[in-house]
Amino acid sequence: MSQELRTVWWEPGAVCLIDQLRLPHEEVTVRCTELAAVAAAIKTMVVRGAPAIGCTAAYGIALVATQSTATDAPALLRELEAAKATLDAQRPTAVNLAWATTRMLNQARALAPSGLEALRTGMLEEAHAVLHEDLAMCHAIGDYGAPLIPERGHVLTHCNAGGLATAGYGTALAPMRTAASQGRTLHVWVDETRPFLQGARLTAWELREAGIPLTLITDNMAGYMMQSGEVDCIIVGADRIVANGDVANKIGTYSLAVLANFHNIPFYVAAPSSTIDLSLATGDLIPIEQRSSDEVTHLGGQLIAPLGVNAAHPAFDVTPNRLITAIITERGVVYPPFTEGLSTAVRRS
Repeated sequence: MSQELRTVWWEPGAVCLIDQLRLPHEEVTVRCTELAAVAAAIKTMVVRGAPAIGCTAAYGIALVATQSTATDAPALLRELEAAKATLDAQRPTAVNLAWATTRMLNQARALAPSGLEALRTGMLEEAHAVLHEDLAMCHAIGDYGAPLIPERGHVLTHCNAGGLATAGYGTALAPMRTAASQGRTLHVWVDETRPFLQGARLTAWELREAGIPLTLITDNMAGYMMQSGEVDCIIVGADRIVANGDVANKIGTYSLAVLANFHNIPFYVAAPSSTIDLSLATGDLIPIEQRSSDEVTHLGGQLIAPLGVNAAHPAFDVTPNRLITAIITERGVVYPPFTEGLSTAVRRS
């Protein structure tokens, strides 16, 4: 059950991705051989999940470095700076994207004085490091989070924060995968996660593949399950955690937190330190991506609403820190008040 998925990987001349738009019915690999294809894969959610987006962007920078016809390091550095701007523009809420491209560019600037070939080689090595570190962080999140799941626990999760959302092991699903690998008995309630159905399409597929018992529910059933005593804890991922502990995650997360608070159910957020953004003081400052209304009015390409009806699609919402029981990072479990613990997690990462 601890085996990683292959979400993002490198092949000579290509950033390779499992196409998450085709799951669960088809397992298709997308090979991105140019920066525009990497950017499009991020924008259209061929790859999604904050850590996976970060890994993909890192490889996108490496792709530019390996393909460039620049004749000196300063010229290549300018190309990499332009590539960062292109990638950063694709998904504004997930902080791991800009975190990864900033890390790559900082390394590029450090390597540039050593010459063109050192810069080319160093970019691919750094992208590999981003991927491998993400895997290690997710396993650590699993180790710290598994003890928080009650014995024979019933866990509810939202969206997909599993291996598909990371380099291969997951954030919110990591404690569940680790607990299951330890022989623990648990059951997972999987929110379908409208309108993009990441829970129904992706999380249900992952858990089934891992052999972890699950039941798929519509989003509006979650309150009923809590009221009926069927939920022992909730674990979700995050796309951005700001300095005070406010959390941006897939739309619908805030509603779950409010319900959990009412029913006295622990509400946990699992994320690596790369998702923590100390530059923003509160969640009010997080940019919220507004996606196409077609993703609400259509399902699988089929119109499900009256023709011409307006639809809104904020892709994320912000859960205030007061509704969060704890944040599980690769450095340990951070409890309220979050400011000091999150700052320590970032400093040690």
